Amino acid sequence: MSDAPRSPRPRGFFLSRVNAIAANTLLELVRQKVFYFMLLFAAIAMGVALLASGMPFIEQFQVLKDAALGAMSIFSWLLVTLATAMILPKDIEDRTLYTMLAKPVSRFEYLLGKLAGVMLLLLVAMGLMGLFFAGALFIREHLAIAEALRDYGDGPDGQAAVAAIRQAAFTPTLLAALALIFTKSAICAALTLLLSTFATSWIFTVMISVVVYIIGHVQPVAREYWLEQSGEAPSMLLRAFLGFVSLIFPDFQLYNIIDEIVVGNAVPLSMFVQAFGLGLGYVLVYTIVGYLFFSSREL
Repeated sequence: MSDAPRSPRPRGFFLSRVNAIAANTLLELVRQKVFYFMLLFAAIAMGVALLASGMPFIEQFQVLKDAALGAMSIFSWLLVTLATAMILPKDIEDRTLYTMLAKPVSRFEYLLGKLAGVMLLLLVAMGLMGLFFAGALFIREHLAIAEALRDYGDGPDGQAAVAAIRQAAFTPTLLAALALIFTKSAICAALTLLLSTFATSWIFTVMISVVVYIIGHVQPVAREYWLEQSGEAPSMLLRAFLGFVSLIFPDFQLYNIIDEIVVGNAVPLSMFVQAFGLGLGYVLVYTIVGYLFFSSREL
């Protein structure tokens, strides 16, 4: 139990306090060595851009997009998981949490501000990785154009090849892929913050978050397998159990439509709406449940 002086319970909800906490959280996270992730991502993206030569230009861009978006997904997940897991333990250790809650700041404002700060960090990181990705695409596009002009000349065949290369280099759906990666990472951030409200250490938080991340990828496959094994009429108990698992663990298989974007397949708008809608729903639910744990926690 903290000895910090207590002030009267803050009344109402003030967005300005949330914004101040979010800005301070972003500043603290930026001061950490998180941007080594960005440098590593840049090295991978640029390396793939330069090493993909020798393939047909369509495959060159597919390899680059697959490697860059895959690296972006992994690094953004690692970034938000590690950053979020250490927020509460660090504030408790530094007694920053007690100082803030002694002021007219509610626990909900504190938690929401911390999550918003992590989201801002994720937005900055995604923006930087997006710029690196665009630079790699730009380099690969001009290298492919130079190869096409050298092979086909500046005639009709060469111009047709150049037009095909420019069409394959960048597609508007890549922006949707970046938004999907952001949404998936936002779910992981909200989940990790929820776990940290009752976890005993940040290591435990990271371990459980990793387990949930893995379950979120395999549970749709396991659910289909169990339903097939149960026959045409699965029991009510099995349906209830599978529904509970689907509610607790996010279905990360929904975000595999990024693979369809990479190969250039058309993706129905309904799939994007479903992925973004469920992502927002999970963030809201995890934030509310995290607040319920945090509000009952003795500090």
